[in-house]
Amino acid sequence: MTAISTFETGFRRLQNGNDVRGAAIATEKEPLTLTPQLAAWIAKAFARFLAETTGKPANALKIGLGHDSRITAAALMQASALGLSEARVFDCGLITTPAMFQSVILPESDFDGSIMITASHLPFNRNGLKFFTKQGAISHGDLDRILDIAIELARPFAGEALPFPEDPGSEPLPFDLQGLYSAHMKQIICDSVRAADYAHPLAGLHIVVDSGNGASGFFATDILEALGADISGSQFLDPDGHFPNHIPNPENETAMRSIREAVLAAKADLGVIFDCDGDRGAVVFADGTEVNRNTLIALLSAIVAETAPGSWVVTDSVTSDELADFLENDLHLHHLRYRRGYKNVIDRGIQLNEEGSPCELAIETSGHGAFRENHFSDDGAYIAVKIICRMARMKAEGGRIEDLIRDLRQPAEAREVRFSILTEDFAAYGQQVLADFTEFCNAEPAFHIVEPNYEGVRISFDLDGVRGWVLVRMSLHDPVLPVNLESSTVGGCDKVWARLMPFWNRYDKLQA
Repeated sequence: MTAISTFETGFRRLQNGNDVRGAAIATEKEPLTLTPQLAAWIAKAFARFLAETTGKPANALKIGLGHDSRITAAALMQASALGLSEARVFDCGLITTPAMFQSVILPESDFDGSIMITASHLPFNRNGLKFFTKQGAISHGDLDRILDIAIELARPFAGEALPFPEDPGSEPLPFDLQGLYSAHMKQIICDSVRAADYAHPLAGLHIVVDSGNGASGFFATDILEALGADISGSQFLDPDGHFPNHIPNPENETAMRSIREAVLAAKADLGVIFDCDGDRGAVVFADGTEVNRNTLIALLSAIVAETAPGSWVVTDSVTSDELADFLENDLHLHHLRYRRGYKNVIDRGIQLNEEGSPCELAIETSGHGAFRENHFSDDGAYIAVKIICRMARMKAEGGRIEDLIRDLRQPAEAREVRFSILTEDFAAYGQQVLADFTEFCNAEPAFHIVEPNYEGVRISFDLDGVRGWVLVRMSLHDPVLPVNLESSTVGGCDKVWARLMPFWNRYDKLQA
């Protein structure tokens, strides 16, 4: 491999969908891939990209820069600020990703673009950059262009130790985005609840918050408590990039068990949990019921149905048949089960609106949920606010938030098997497996190909009264073939898996 191609690979391998992600600390299993120098050149390229797309000279651009609690944040912040320094740079400090999105929308900040330094829920050694413009999160194609620019800017140094870009001398200006975002969210809550005590609409509610030692601790203190809520029993609000208590991930069993135990111990009305950078969230009811994945989608959809009857709700491909039945037959909403990847889901919701089909909610089972009324920003705090506001109004009327999804059925079993694809040309191999799987299922009377389907191959099955579904798909970025299955009957997953084993045994390049 030449020095030039090696140099370019250093940039290209950081692309993860529409984000930059890499190992900012080397470990035994993972080499260093995201250096401060690379971050600086990519940030410089983002400023050039903004100048290109807005028509403004770089020195007229206003660009916000923020970070979550990761231990490599300071070094990447300093490097990114250096890369951006030909523009007017605003240091937003420790903050959430959704707040950085809002920084290009709120009139008090009105940034031309912003960068959030985060790797969401990934391990402590990882970090990355997310980018926002006036149009929202950038696309995969936009990031391609930014990396093209970064490579060209840094190309003269290919084959050498990559230096930092020259600093023209501009220093970042401090900006209290946390205060601005908190005020924005408090106003939303006050206007929505419209309590007799307008300034304290959450008085009488006990809400426990778990921010997983990420960036969202202020949601408890600066928003909920400031509006009258009792937040005693809240935990892990202090930022700590080592994540000493649990992985900050609302899909993680340990994390959900932790917030569940905190809610029950505090006898709280509700628990709220966030991922590290605050763009995903989930809740726990007073009785300990965990409300994430399908259940969270059902609850938010029930809230949508009250004010936007007949709306479309876009979800990702692994949502359950029971959820689809609840959305369509109980709530009388339109449901589109789309592809995995929160940006895919959100973009499809935006597209529906552009086509004249109202879509108020686009949400992935991971907890990335975006409302049309909130500029389709995937915001864990906004998810929590929607639920809390509805709960406050229902409590004032003698109702319970739990009642909104009392008719939601759950699958008896759910399972995911992830096959590693052990060949260099993994994409072609995976596509051949999918084509073969379609043939296999067409020849099996108990299996029925589900259409329409936008990702992989989805089948429904009926094995002597045992019903459910299976989805086989390619991972978005990795040499992995995930298989998701659910059954309406206990033991059903084992039964259908036994029927599928002869198919999997054909492939010596698949390893579970």
